[in-house]
Amino acid sequence: MGSRVLERLDALLAENRRGGGEDRIERQHAAGKLTARERVELLLDQGTFEEVDALVTHRCTDFGMERKKVPGDGVVCGHGRVDGRPVFVFAQDFTVFGGSLSEANAAKICKIMDLAMKVGAPVIGLNDSGGARIQEGVASLAGYADIFLRNTLASGVIPQISAVMGPCAGGAVYSPAITDFIFMVENTSYMFVTGPDVIRTVTHEEVTMEKLGGAVTHNSVSGVAHFAAASDADCLAKIRRLLSYLPSNNAEKPPVAPCDDPLDRETPELDGVVPEDPNKPYDIRKVIRAAADGGELFEVHEQFARNIVVGFIRIGGRPVGVVANQPAHLAGVLDIDSSTKGARFVRFCDAFNIPLWIVEDVPGFLPGTAQEWGGIIRNGAKLLYALAEATVPKVTVITRKAYGGAYCVMGSKHIRTDLNFAFPTAEIAVMGPQGAVNILYRREIAEAEDPEAERARLIAEYQEKFANPFVAAEKGYIDEVIRPHVLRRKLVAAFSALEGKRDWMPTKKHGNIPL
Repeated sequence: MGSRVLERLDALLAENRRGGGEDRIERQHAAGKLTARERVELLLDQGTFEEVDALVTHRCTDFGMERKKVPGDGVVCGHGRVDGRPVFVFAQDFTVFGGSLSEANAAKICKIMDLAMKVGAPVIGLNDSGGARIQEGVASLAGYADIFLRNTLASGVIPQISAVMGPCAGGAVYSPAITDFIFMVENTSYMFVTGPDVIRTVTHEEVTMEKLGGAVTHNSVSGVAHFAAASDADCLAKIRRLLSYLPSNNAEKPPVAPCDDPLDRETPELDGVVPEDPNKPYDIRKVIRAAADGGELFEVHEQFARNIVVGFIRIGGRPVGVVANQPAHLAGVLDIDSSTKGARFVRFCDAFNIPLWIVEDVPGFLPGTAQEWGGIIRNGAKLLYALAEATVPKVTVITRKAYGGAYCVMGSKHIRTDLNFAFPTAEIAVMGPQGAVNILYRREIAEAEDPEAERARLIAEYQEKFANPFVAAEKGYIDEVIRPHVLRRKLVAAFSALEGKRDWMPTKKHGNIPL
């Protein structure tokens, strides 16, 4: 092989590694951001990255672009390993043409996604792009559509993770939107369909990029993003942690981690966790962490719809997805946002063979015109549909309130939940005692010599009869009433028994979830 050829190869690879040049790399660092290549190296196990298409360049000959070519064309693509397991990755390079999408680098991304599907490995996209490359016109738009199609086909087959680590605007936002999880970096990333300038022109609203589509906005207000990170390094570390709970594809079981937390460990701290006053709040995460291996909960969508908690734990080393009402926020009531949040998480877990633990303390659905007009019926049905549809092992624990239709939705026995437990503090009824008494005994209370005393007597009577789990247990709707201090041991036994579960589904192309 001639030395001239080798010299040319070395020169091209060196140019590829330089990206947009030292000046632009310095600007990237000054903005608090890593380069695409630095991000990839930090994400993957050391020394495992193998680059694909390092020498690809764009094909545009208009606007003088034929004189502006950089090997790699603004996206770093390849494969490597995370904790020894294979993953595929692409990272947009903002130092090269602002990371804009061309026909050529869209083809690179599509190749990586196709390989990930063939291999059955997660695909991770690190987004930092100015959008479609204007000089290429419709060819760039076609590239986005090619990516969107692959996102859709890969959904439910391999985990797809998006990290927005810079700008992501216009049509570009729809690729992350189709993926399973979106990470954003505080103060350096943003997502929106139309930017502040367009909004100012069309609607006369004044808004900054950060407030319109920054990490805080999308994590706490819109719910578009699932995780907020303090820096690029923090973001990549969180992606690695998320992957530790996930199988590589939908045909595998989730990875089992070593567990040195005793499987028969009791949780005496839970014996007093549910307050005697049924209207007093408490943090449901205390229940979750007490039962989980090492007390660890990796919460998803932590800042959004905080009246429901979703996330990953391990029980006996095996990943479990948790869906829990949160009495510490809005009394744990179900509303539009919490129903959608819960439904999407349930469907992800079901697609990737991750068992579900439902922790229930729910007084019902949030009343009001805003909820009714906003579609609480349609959105609440999403959570019901997702839990009824799920065929993975499902275990429900009722800690306190399980009222009305929300009882049915939150993993009741009637929607194919496998094992249902209740604390002695559980209250399973059509509605709360005060509301029920006001309806059932309106006339008796009105005719009583002391209406308030009669109401109090009837409420106490109703509580004695219904504010306990024993009526449901008599009917087999609750498999066992357990003391809180045995919760971990019961969960270990339940998920171990259900490990080989197979559930039946009717033959169909797909259902029609109420979107």
